[in-house]
Amino acid sequence: MRQMARRGFVAGAAGVVAAVVSTITMAGEAVAVPSRRAGSGPADTAPRKGGHHVARRELRGMWVATVANIDWPSAPGLTAAAQEAELIAYLDEAVDRRLNAVILQVRPTADALWPSPYEPWAQYLTGVQGKDPGWDPLGTAVREAHRRGLELHAWFNPYRVANHTDPSRLVATHPARLHPDWVLPYGGKLYYNPGIPEVRRFVQDAMLDAVRRYDIDAVHWDDYFYPYPVAGQVFDDDATYAKYGAGFPDKAAWRRDNTDKLVRETAERIKKIKKNVQFGISPFGVWRNAATDPLGSDTKAGVQTYDDLHADTRGWVQKGWIDYICPQIYWNIGFAAADYAKLLPWWDAVVRGTGVDLFVGEALYKAGDPAQPAAWQDPAELSRHLDFAAAYDQVRGHVYFSGKNVVTDRIGTMDRVVADHYRSRVRPPR
Repeated sequence: MRQMARRGFVAGAAGVVAAVVSTITMAGEAVAVPSRRAGSGPADTAPRKGGHHVARRELRGMWVATVANIDWPSAPGLTAAAQEAELIAYLDEAVDRRLNAVILQVRPTADALWPSPYEPWAQYLTGVQGKDPGWDPLGTAVREAHRRGLELHAWFNPYRVANHTDPSRLVATHPARLHPDWVLPYGGKLYYNPGIPEVRRFVQDAMLDAVRRYDIDAVHWDDYFYPYPVAGQVFDDDATYAKYGAGFPDKAAWRRDNTDKLVRETAERIKKIKKNVQFGISPFGVWRNAATDPLGSDTKAGVQTYDDLHADTRGWVQKGWIDYICPQIYWNIGFAAADYAKLLPWWDAVVRGTGVDLFVGEALYKAGDPAQPAAWQDPAELSRHLDFAAAYDQVRGHVYFSGKNVVTDRIGTMDRVVADHYRSRVRPPR
């Protein structure tokens, strides 16, 4: 994901997890059950006719990132038993925090955390791309999440191939090596070229294999479509545009159409395979600034998804192509360039009447980071986000980045959210 500052366990031992997980940052990217954390917040219940209160359905999720071993596994090359124990500890932590969904990254770099017939095993498991880790992480995650009353959303990255530009470092059978014409280097990374129809079909096939084989609750994408702009570099798809771009006014419109096709086609194919599997996307929080487009938000963001990532996130909602959208509103209340208190109402208005659920991506990773503004040094900042969001009826939940930060909870921000808002576990909004 577009992490502004994102950079073993023993089974079920969240305290051990907190002790062994180091703080790393990287640029970029039920019914009520007892818990050790006490809390009594108003967000758990909603008044109904007759004065009775019933549990309010909402999504309470956390992302667990596998790329570069951000969250899990804590390091490549652990034994299968150690990897599984770490994964189970994250699921137990979600239960303990009274969450109800885990969004697990299962295709971080054109690879897989399940035995895929399309792509190699992810190197983040064993340290060697293509090496069988000796167990099925996705299958285990689905089974153990459901056993705990958690939804398991499988998180895929469609186009990122590698966090380097050397194809020879990929396993010899990697599709990017078998089809070198599919791949473009940019910004120190390798990407599949979204403008090639065969590429779009292949990445869909690779992702949908997991939908067919596992009882996942949702297909989840983050904010990476066309890559974020890198100063002084060009994403060199001129030849592809010349071949496929006839009829479009410019390359930007053609690129947006390519991304639209990926989203629309994937949505259609998911429902054909399993109607009950949700399709959700978690984009960068700003579609367009109002200065660029009067339909945009009152922001001055340096990145606009429509223009820079060629991703019409607002359009996908209004066309009903996706089941939920989870914008990464990764700024504090009052932040001048992109104010949480302005962006959330904008997204509330976008989804109204569409039938698309709105969940809010929350920047837990910023809490207590000394490089962040003063607001993020206050443990109550995210609790205030939930207080603010409670006034907007289209907001159906919140998701926290990321699992490591939920566990370590540097300044007690997640503790405060749980105490103020998550008195008991509730079911997701299905």
